Amino acid sequence: MTRHVPELSLKAFTQGDAAARGAFSDALMAGLQDYGFVILKDHDVPVALLDAAYGMAERVFALDEAEKRRHAAGLRGYTPFGTEHAKDHALPDLKEFWQIGREVPEGVVLDEDFPPNVWPEGVAGFRQTFLSLFDGLDETGRQLLRALAPKLDLDEAYFDPLVRHGTSILRVLHYPPVPDDAAPGAVRSAAHEDINFITILVAAKGAGLQLLDRDGTWLPVETDPSNLIVDSGDMLQRLTNGVIPSTTHRVVNPEGPNVSRYSMPFFMHPSSATPLNCLPSCVGEGAKYPDITAGDFLAERLRAIGLAK
Repeated sequence: MTRHVPELSLKAFTQGDAAARGAFSDALMAGLQDYGFVILKDHDVPVALLDAAYGMAERVFALDEAEKRRHAAGLRGYTPFGTEHAKDHALPDLKEFWQIGREVPEGVVLDEDFPPNVWPEGVAGFRQTFLSLFDGLDETGRQLLRALAPKLDLDEAYFDPLVRHGTSILRVLHYPPVPDDAAPGAVRSAAHEDINFITILVAAKGAGLQLLDRDGTWLPVETDPSNLIVDSGDMLQRLTNGVIPSTTHRVVNPEGPNVSRYSMPFFMHPSSATPLNCLPSCVGEGAKYPDITAGDFLAERLRAIGLAK
């Protein structure tokens, strides 16, 4: 029997009665434990916004190389092709990307400083479109964490203050046609686990995403472009002592036409000071991971994938 990533309706949680909300929480927890991924339909991010964002992604990566590199500014803005690599994987991934972070409302004072976002001058509407998408995916992430919290013996609002001003990042990804001179073994995105609490991925323009199933086989993750794909990351795995595991996944090179692929993952992070210490409900026979803050863990992992020194 072929396994398929479970598909859930977010409206069951956001608009349903207590029974529907409980059933959604059960299914979300089961999906993340069994597959590490779920597919989310009936969410509140407008399809028109998703379509507009993909149109702008195509335009921004079509800018000439010198113009794109002019917007390279570290963790926000442009990151050139071949910069990032998977943890413990020497070859760089065959991708380039643009990262957008949280913009703090005027008058709000935080315990940490966020670097400014970097916006392309040559793509009209880029800033507003991607800030709107950031906000929509951020709210979706909060709803998902509210659904998970009771399954961990936590108050439904437990995660709200942790992620309200978190260091979340929206990454706009472009996998160009695989170049003829690509190193043997180089792939669009080598096998890895995500760093954060949860990732919400706008269904990609193009196939290639695969998860490593519990039996050791690679399972394609595909859905309608109006849906979202959700997976759990290493920070949530640490917090829950592995009760909610992070799942290895990759983006393989195209088997058919060698064309561009675009993808937009939203990496939901807590604030840097958030401890990732094991939750009391998940201790079991003992904590499997040493205590660390989200900020220190993020810094450690960014160094491991070539995005920080």
